This record gives sequence, structure tokens and C-alpha cells, in this order.
Amino acid sequence: MILWCYLMVVFTDPGAVPENWRHDAEDSGNPLFSSSEEQGSAPKYCSRCQNGKPPRCHHCSVCNRCVLKMDHHCIWVVNCVGARNYKYFLLFLVYTFIETVLDTLVLLPNFIEFFQDESRRSSSPGDIAILFLAFVLNLAFALSLLCFIGMHTSLVTHNTTSIEVYERKKSVSWKYDLGWKRNLEQVFGTKKLFWFVPMYSTEDLHNIPALQGLEFPTRSDAIV
Repeated sequence: MILWCYLMVVFTDPGAVPENWRHDAEDSGNPLFSSSEEQGSAPKYCSRCQNGKPPRCHHCSVCNRCVLKMDHHCIWVVNCVGARNYKYFLLFLVYTFIETVLDTLVLLPNFIEFFQDESRRSSSPGDIAILFLAFVLNLAFALSLLCFIGMHTSLVTHNTTSIEVYERKKSVSWKYDLGWKRNLEQVFGTKKLFWFVPMYSTEDLHNIPALQGLEFPTRSDAIV
């Protein structure tokens, strides 16, 4: 599962803006979209890409392009994490965390043996030292992953990205926060059986626009 999720994160395009993209309301001449800066929202046009910018889209300086619902650029997967591979990234974190916890539990007896008298040790001092170091590294990695998973769990349940955290703090009510259940479905889909594998049902891909990264449902009672 770790390898499957990792490969999906690496080789899945997080989402690119279609060429000459424009918002429907912008095309219709709606004055609300004539000047995004006056409305206090993110720019609707990227001067570097020379293209329109869908909601929640950001320009990645590393990839040198705009990424749909960009969360961050991850050096570990050599790819951006965005609308179309965010679920795979989260699953990769979870399964890697489970693996490191299992490794830590398996190495725990060797960690305890390190502090016993030499007469009671079943392995050579060199082997025990290596296993002791492996335990410490796995434990540290598991704790760091736990913190990272906790942070992204908060982001997912509030339908926010790492880039949008500051913007959400400035608003009274975050317009993309539809409730924790619907927020989860915006990332993982509505089919619970698919939540634990890096894939989506055909029905979800057609019925949840957020998975494509161009359109996102918003709250009608949101206050900026």
C-alpha cells in the first residue's frame, strides 16, 4: 500500500489549468469578476502563466505552473500535492505511519535489551547498537508523521489547504467548510470502500467537481 500510494502521488498530475481558462461568470461579463483585487479575493489571472486562475489555484515556483487546489510542493515525491493527488498523499502518510509504528514495536525488545547486562544479551554488542539506532529512528519518524497527519486531518475536516490556512483565519466563516463529513467526501469521495485505496469510483469522479479541481461548492452563509 505504501508503494502503491507513493507511486500514485509521484505520477499523478495534481491538476493543471486548461489553456485559456476563464470563469463562467467572467465570460458572461459579470462585474463581480472584473477586478478580483477589489473583491478581496485571490487574483483570477496568473501573469506568469498568462492564463486564468480557477478558485483555490496557486502558482508553484518549483513546477513553474499553476496547480489546482495546491497544498504544497513536496520534495519527497518530487511533485506538487494538489486536487487530484491529495488523497494519495494522505494515504501515503497514513500507511507509512503504520509501517513505522509496526517497526518500532518489533524493535522494542531490542531497545530494552540494550540496557540489560551483557550476560543477559542474546545478540552481539554491534547488532544491539544497530537495532537500538533503528528503533530510535523509527520512533522519531513515527512521531513526526503523527504530527503531520494530525495537521492534515485538521485541514481536511475544515476543507482547507496549507496555503489557505492564513486566509481562513482572517474570515469569520470559511466559505469552503461544508461540515466535516462533506469535507471528507471532497477529498476521499462518497464511496467508503475507496477511502483506503488510492483510487476513486467512476461515479465520484463524475459527481464531485472538487476532485477535478476547477469548481468547489461553497457555503451560502459564509462571512468574509
